[in-house]
Amino acid sequence: MAVHRLMPSEEAGELIELVRDIARTKLLPEADAAEAQARFPREAFELLGRSGLLSLPYAEELGGGGQPYEVYLQVVEEIAYAWMSVAVGVSVHSLTCAPLAHFGTPEQQEKYLTGMLSGDQLGAYCLSEPQAGSDVASIRTRATPTDDGYQITGGKSWISHAGHADFYTTFARTSDEGGRGLSCFLVPPDADGLTFAEPERKMGLDCDTVREVLFDKVPVEQDRLIGREGQGMQIALAALDAGRLGIAAAATGLAQRALEEATAYSKEREQFGRPIADNQGLAFLLADMAAAVGAARSTYLLAARLKDAGLPHSQEASVAKLVATDAAMRVTTDAVQVLGGYGYTKDFPLERFMREAKVTQIFEGTNQIQRLVISRHLLKD
Repeated sequence: MAVHRLMPSEEAGELIELVRDIARTKLLPEADAAEAQARFPREAFELLGRSGLLSLPYAEELGGGGQPYEVYLQVVEEIAYAWMSVAVGVSVHSLTCAPLAHFGTPEQQEKYLTGMLSGDQLGAYCLSEPQAGSDVASIRTRATPTDDGYQITGGKSWISHAGHADFYTTFARTSDEGGRGLSCFLVPPDADGLTFAEPERKMGLDCDTVREVLFDKVPVEQDRLIGREGQGMQIALAALDAGRLGIAAAATGLAQRALEEATAYSKEREQFGRPIADNQGLAFLLADMAAAVGAARSTYLLAARLKDAGLPHSQEASVAKLVATDAAMRVTTDAVQVLGGYGYTKDFPLERFMREAKVTQIFEGTNQIQRLVISRHLLKD
């Protein structure tokens, strides 16, 4: 089933074709077995890194791919079509680089960001805590000044790539002024006092290893403070707009795959002497699924184009995250229904897609929080 794309340049179109080939010939054949084994897909990230696909939305002078966000998100969608855990990992890695790319000094960017965008490294984004998920201002992890930097003590929860990452973009409290008291740090993976809990046992995205990250007086050098002390909330919220778009694109790719699997099955499965696709009730269900996928794609592309133009896009990013992830949940659920009893078995990938879709409504800000963000934009003076 062809997805027609309007690309901003011939180069971008060739890039998408390259990604589609890598995703469907290299990633897709590995996904089922790896997910069944809950195996961290380091080899997949290494392949994407060698192909230059882990740094696409960042400027070339910083070591990035210099691609518009509109193009980067379509790359994420293509990867998600083949392997959702890897697409989420690509989005998370991009999120971890954003604070240093947008708020770091030239000296910090030269020292740290070049490696972060090289394709050889993978990052983790340490924001959420057991008592501070959507309420970022309630973060308790604390960074205490020392003679040559800071010591970080506390714990972060639900952290993708924990124990596998090459750096940890970490938000910690440097004062008790609520959201104004947060600061952002770049923590190395081998820092003294940095440890990890056992991986969470999740209902989906088994290859996306998620753990608690524990800080016990972890020393951090002064030049690893990103931005100013107290600027952490601003840095976190700016990065989250981009992260929400990454998840919207990944959710769209997952839904596209579910739609195609269900459509193909409906043309092959026969009941009462004819394909089940000939039944109008089922055909209309497929039509609604296609409409949901198309609408999801349109919302993330609109937000990306606003971002590329340097225009405000926070409301549109929340709309895209809300629409795309709700669509993924609905489309994957309906795809299971199309396959009937077979859809409920592990012999087909639809039940995995349905489980993977659920978390997209939760991370990078729950969809209830997205509604709050959207309504506040609508109602502000």
